[in-house]
Amino acid sequence: MLKTMEIEARGLRFTADVSGPEAGVGVLFLHGFPNSRHSWGAQIEACAAAGYRCVAPDQRGYSPGARPDDISDYAVEEIVADAIGVADACGWDRFHLVGHDWGGQIAWVTALTHPDRLLSLSVLSRPHPAAFARAMESDAAQAGRSRHHKAFQDPGMADRLLENDAEPLRNTLVFENASGLFGPGDGKAGKRRMSDAVAGGHLSVLRDREGLNAALNWYRAAFQGQSTLARPDMPNVTVPTLYAWGTEDMSVGRAAAEGTQSCVDAAYDFLEIEGAGHFLAEEVPDRISTALLSHFGRN
Repeated sequence: MLKTMEIEARGLRFTADVSGPEAGVGVLFLHGFPNSRHSWGAQIEACAAAGYRCVAPDQRGYSPGARPDDISDYAVEEIVADAIGVADACGWDRFHLVGHDWGGQIAWVTALTHPDRLLSLSVLSRPHPAAFARAMESDAAQAGRSRHHKAFQDPGMADRLLENDAEPLRNTLVFENASGLFGPGDGKAGKRRMSDAVAGGHLSVLRDREGLNAALNWYRAAFQGQSTLARPDMPNVTVPTLYAWGTEDMSVGRAAAEGTQSCVDAAYDFLEIEGAGHFLAEEVPDRISTALLSHFGRN
C-alpha cells in the first residue's frame, strides 16, 4: 500500500511516497521539472508488487521541509547528497536509482560520484551530460529545445507560470507543445501527455509560489557555477544503465539520446519509444514499469 511520509536526511524533511516490503531491495525514484513524486505512481505500484521497497521523494525545494533560501543551496552536488542521504535514512547500502529529466541529471551524477552505492541506473529523457554537450555543438536544434534553461533565470518566472490559475504550468504538463516552454513549440495544445489526475498531483506541489520558485532555483544554480548539465569532460558511467527516450521529446533530440551510449562503460540498454514525448513515466507507464523490472532483474 502506498504511504506518504516524511523522511529526514541531512537536516531536511522530504515528503515521499513509499511502498513495498521494508526488507525489499531499495529503489529510489527522482522526479524532474515540472513534476513531483507523483510521476512515479504506476512504477511504484509495479515495483512494489514485485517485492521492491520503493521511495519517491519530492526533492529539495519541492518538499516544504527541504526548502533552503539561497540559490547556491540548489547546486547539483547538494541534491546528489540529498539522494544519498535519503538512501541512508532508508538503511540501503546499495539500491536501484531511477531518474527523469532533472532527476535524471542527479541520477547520472550520483552514478559518477557514488557508483559503489548503485545496483543499477535508469534514466528517462535526460542524456548523459557529455552527450548533451556534444549535441549542443553538433545539433543546431538542441539549443532551441533547451532554451527554457535560460528563460528560467527570470526572477519573475514562477509568477508567470502561475498566471490564470497556473494555466501555463498545467498546459506544459498535460498537452504536448501547449505552452512552448520546452523547445520550439507552437503554443497549440497537441496530444495529451498525462491525465488531469496526475497533473493535479504535480500542481498540488508546484502551485505554491515558494515551492515553484525553489524548483526553478535548480536551473539558476546551474548557471551560477560550472554546470553539470552539459559538460564534455564528464566521465563515463560504470554502473549498468537503462536509458529511455521518446522520439517526440520536445526537450531532448536524437543526437543527445543516441550519443549517451558512448558515455556508459557498463551493460547498457537503450529504450527508444516511438511517438512518446518527454514525460515517459506518465505517458507510457506500463512500458517504463516493464523495462525497469527487467533491468532490475538483471542487476
